[in-house]
Amino acid sequence: MTAPHGFSVSRYAPERGTLAKLTARDSVVRRLDWPILLSALALSFIGALLVWSATRGRTELNNGDPYYFLLRHALNTGIGVALMIGTIWLGHRTLRGAVPILYTLSIVLILAVLTPLGATINGAHAWIVVGGGFSLQPSEFVKITIILVMAMLLAAKVDAGDQLHPDHRTVAKALTLAALPMGIVMLMPDLGSVMVMAVIVLGVLLASGASNRWVLGLIGAGIGGAVLVTALGMLDEYQINRFAAFANPDLDPAGVGYNTNQARIAIGSGGLLGAGLFKGSQTTGQFVPEQQTDFVFTVAGEELGFVGAGLILVLLGVVLWRACRIARETTELYGTVVAAGIIAWFAFQSFENIGMTLGIMPVAGLPLPFVSYGGSSMFAVWVAIGLLQSIRVQRPMTA
Repeated sequence: MTAPHGFSVSRYAPERGTLAKLTARDSVVRRLDWPILLSALALSFIGALLVWSATRGRTELNNGDPYYFLLRHALNTGIGVALMIGTIWLGHRTLRGAVPILYTLSIVLILAVLTPLGATINGAHAWIVVGGGFSLQPSEFVKITIILVMAMLLAAKVDAGDQLHPDHRTVAKALTLAALPMGIVMLMPDLGSVMVMAVIVLGVLLASGASNRWVLGLIGAGIGGAVLVTALGMLDEYQINRFAAFANPDLDPAGVGYNTNQARIAIGSGGLLGAGLFKGSQTTGQFVPEQQTDFVFTVAGEELGFVGAGLILVLLGVVLWRACRIARETTELYGTVVAAGIIAWFAFQSFENIGMTLGIMPVAGLPLPFVSYGGSSMFAVWVAIGLLQSIRVQRPMTA
């Protein structure tokens, strides 16, 4: 039986020991997608410079050490790359068998946020703080879990050759498993992460070949849910203020609209080539809040100008382009669905982060992939790169 979109049952490299059995001609290094890897590394390097510029003078944050955030960003990137290598070594198909364990662990972690272990940072009670000042944001890893659990369910019968498309029962089960962690994250409340997860679910459904009725129904349910949440007053005041400032940028420019207005001033002042690294007046004057995390793109706009900010967009575009190619070239639906979920995640989160600094999207507290400071987000995006590389490395081996 032939599956949709050209998928068919083929002879794959062995599930276990695949990397060890690849011939010299088909070595792991040769099979890696180098454009996506080098682009992600370049983004992390640029992010390190921007984070350094935004924090080197912030003594209240760096405890008097101008290199504090730079070194931690570099460490986070190093750990992220190690996680990518580990993910490639394990393989996305091996991880497929561990999805139930990963899903259960994700639920436990996000539930822990609602216990005394949880901490509120920037208005969102979405963190777990342990000894030594180490903090973890479980919702970042839930994005990966949702992709994997939905891909496992939606692709199982198709890859086995039993059916052409996921049936309604399978889709309903996949959506239920995705809805559980999303509901818990919404209680934190971490609206930005929920938005990303909703886009991921849509991307996964579209790539799986599920009926369009599910996609349209999900969009309708999302709109209805947003209206209901607003009507029931489930949003915190700071979240309502963010949407109000987005709808009316001139509303209270010194209050709820301050972040967006200062971000636009910083980006607009950069011109074509920018003021130069470490020379941005908005950045050195500390006018833009959370400039090392959510608003890191403003540093690029002010100090590197249109050229530097454009380079970030180009590099993100290369990551998305190569991810699309990986999704298209694999002959298993599972790999395509995993890649599609990652594409939806990276694309929407990048658009939202950059859009909110330009005033075309509401402020949602989402980091810019690979660029913003933050361990949890850095670890998660590099694991996603590892999944993409594994899908490429473990493509069917020719006879």
